[in-house]
Amino acid sequence: MTGRILPYANIIEVRQGDSFTIKLKIHKGEKDFDLTGAKVNMQVRNIEGNDLKFDLAAEPIDIQKGEFALLLSPVETSIDVGSYKTDIQLSTADGQINTIFPADVNKVAIFRITEQVTHE
Repeated sequence: MTGRILPYANIIEVRQGDSFTIKLKIHKGEKDFDLTGAKVNMQVRNIEGNDLKFDLAAEPIDIQKGEFALLLSPVETSIDVGSYKTDIQLSTADGQINTIFPADVNKVAIFRITEQVTHE
């Protein structure tokens, strides 16, 4: 569970090989956003070369309240130590696609893997 999200810096940091859960809740104005029929995905790619490191689908927590979780496992976080680019997209049942992280359309988010000491 070693990780953190720095939303104003557009950074997600996780220690290499660790599990980390990202819980998010979608709002529409002041109201919950019903995610029935929606999908949420996170992709992580090399900054240079654009090679896909992983594509992770979110697990629903409470669809009608717009709650979901991205469950990063050691499979995703065992990539090389370093910085990668990432985003999280919401695809709604009516075909709309919106990037929900980073929220700033002029920014690219960073997925950073930090060094671990303990290896199996």
